[in-house]
Amino acid sequence: MTETAMTKIASDLRPEAPLPTLQEARQFAWSPDEAKQRGIYGFDSRDVRSRPFNMLRSRLLKLHRNKGWRLFGIVSATPAVGKSFVATNLSAALSRTPGIDTTLVDLDLRRGSIATNFGLTIERGMRDFLEGTVPSLGDLAVHPEGERLVILPTDNAPARSAELLSSPRMDAMVAAMRARPTHSIFLCDLPPVFANDDATIVTTKLDAFILIVEEGRTTRKQIQDALHVLDQAPCAGVVLNRFDGGLLTDNYGYGYGAGYSDYYNK
Repeated sequence: MTETAMTKIASDLRPEAPLPTLQEARQFAWSPDEAKQRGIYGFDSRDVRSRPFNMLRSRLLKLHRNKGWRLFGIVSATPAVGKSFVATNLSAALSRTPGIDTTLVDLDLRRGSIATNFGLTIERGMRDFLEGTVPSLGDLAVHPEGERLVILPTDNAPARSAELLSSPRMDAMVAAMRARPTHSIFLCDLPPVFANDDATIVTTKLDAFILIVEEGRTTRKQIQDALHVLDQAPCAGVVLNRFDGGLLTDNYGYGYGAGYSDYYNK
């Protein structure tokens, strides 16, 4: 792609141009029963399994209120520790907050699983948008029937992910996110830190990141190395997944299974 073409892409998506709203997103069939079958508990605050995500929601809302942070990345050091599971459930919980508009963006361009979590079969996704073959995010946006969550999914096709996430089109999209009203919160599901440099690229563009680790699987060194690699962005917290000992002081644990369904394919 020539420099002139990349400049045109950036200008085509003006930062002040609004991202898809709930009313503009395409609705797909959804029900509380299907949510539970798919391990998505965040939509139902009465379900005890939603409790850890409600606590995480409170943490993010406090950061939003006190620091003005609205763009959060969800990342892990390694695959298969529940990163996308947390991103899905946390976005569901946030979407139930009165006065908050929530958008879940799948930026794990080479191994996206958000669409799978919601049972969606997609032909075009964020990869296509960043490549320029899909002109508008409105062409991708969907939302589950009866819920207030907007989803921007991606597929699992091969992608020049680092180049796409560094592109002017990505920068323009982030600028458009920041141009949204202050009650808009974006959760971006990112690749594992050590899969490639995608997470490092994106977190520098966001307000903060949340690191997902798993008891008995993620090592102390992996956590330390991941935090070091991502040290150019603030860490909003560390979530300890599949923890059987209750809640920690600074972390959030939950002792039930479910997690990242597929290993990341380098």
